[in-house]
Amino acid sequence: MTLALLLIGFLLLAAAGAAMLSRNLIHSALLLTGAWAGIAGFYLWAGAEFVAFAQVLVYVGAVSMIVLFAVLLTRQGATTAPVEFDSFRRAAAGIITAGGVMGVLFGAILGTPMDVTSAPPPASITVRQIGAQLMGPHAAALLIVGVLLTVALLGAIVIAAVDKPDDPAP
Repeated sequence: MTLALLLIGFLLLAAAGAAMLSRNLIHSALLLTGAWAGIAGFYLWAGAEFVAFAQVLVYVGAVSMIVLFAVLLTRQGATTAPVEFDSFRRAAAGIITAGGVMGVLFGAILGTPMDVTSAPPPASITVRQIGAQLMGPHAAALLIVGVLLTVALLGAIVIAAVDKPDDPAP
């Protein structure tokens, strides 16, 4: 392991942990953006430049701004009640679900052969070829996904928006 990987991992886990523990929603969204940037740094370290730049453009750029706009547009202010924890059943269901996901991931990791010498060589594809595929035969699908994400964001804002009374009570 190199020092760069350890530094990237530490910063990534620190940002994700701070985002999870923060009680301020805007701070959590900004820290989540830092965690996404850390994932992009890991991709750069691993030599996957295209995936790293896509991570920066899509998550650090677009998704983080959508999250921040959604939080700011649907925020009710400081008068809302504090978040209360639900029942023990909900916590137990979350722990069981997390354990199941962890079991599936560990099963996949342990079932994967780690002998890289017998693995077939990766296909040699350039960023130009990926771009030509996205802007050529798959351009319509890319546009449809963009429109679908925009409609989903607008729908979430409409559902979460609260009508304010015209006449504030004295």
